[in-house]
Amino acid sequence: MSSLRDAAGLRVLITGASGTFGRALATELSTRGAHVVGLDVAPRDDDPVPVIACDLTDDDAVPAAVTTALGRLGGLDLLINNAGIGGPAPAELAPGTEVRRQLDINLLGTWRVSAACVPALVASRGRVVMVTSRMAVMQLPLAAAYGASKRAMVAYADALRLELGTHVGVTCIYPSAVRSPIHDSTAAAGLSLEGMSSYEPLEGVVETVLRAGLSRRARRDLPTTRRGAVELFLARHLPALTDRIVARTFSARIRSGAFGTAELAAPAVERHAEAGA
Repeated sequence: MSSLRDAAGLRVLITGASGTFGRALATELSTRGAHVVGLDVAPRDDDPVPVIACDLTDDDAVPAAVTTALGRLGGLDLLINNAGIGGPAPAELAPGTEVRRQLDINLLGTWRVSAACVPALVASRGRVVMVTSRMAVMQLPLAAAYGASKRAMVAYADALRLELGTHVGVTCIYPSAVRSPIHDSTAAAGLSLEGMSSYEPLEGVVETVLRAGLSRRARRDLPTTRRGAVELFLARHLPALTDRIVARTFSARIRSGAFGTAELAAPAVERHAEAGA
């Protein structure tokens, strides 16, 4: 990564700074000499950088927290929209609290923070990095809310790029699955998609975020692995093929009994049994 700009003195704000990705990013950037402040709904005593408590679903709290953070930083050069949650949400069921929660944090939380940061980013001709997901382009079953929120996050990033592009670079990165607590609620519901995703190392995600934030020219989209680059290409140019691949893998998981007696998966299991009869 020798072609990257020097991070020393860079003023950085990271959302979800007390989580798996956020802590790793904060540690790496501060080690490189950046001045880093985080936002998180539940800061930890051992956070590697100062983290301001902030509920990203609160319309009033977000601008206030951003103002405090930028005051500590003295401006802003790089915003990393990293905060996000997952959880079980089959598309065939009416949206409830879980769906609204994911959309509010993943999409609207990103929107609230970005909007609050716009004046500072324009003033510094800064960068925004959106930590989206492979599921923004390649949806997996039983997790409709997460995929929808991440796809909408990319659409928001596209609009932000068009509006601020004369002064601010906006990059989306697309991690696949990384082992972290974000998967816990899905696994607890018996809907683990363990066999449908290939886990990738956290270090690759951190490296890609750094490339997005520190490259001399802002990139539009960055996958985090070679496999991710292939998936991104196929999802955009051959979507019917990716649908067939995901559907076949999902069917195989159901036949293997992977979803056991999971209530939320029961209708899909029943339909596959009928189709195979």
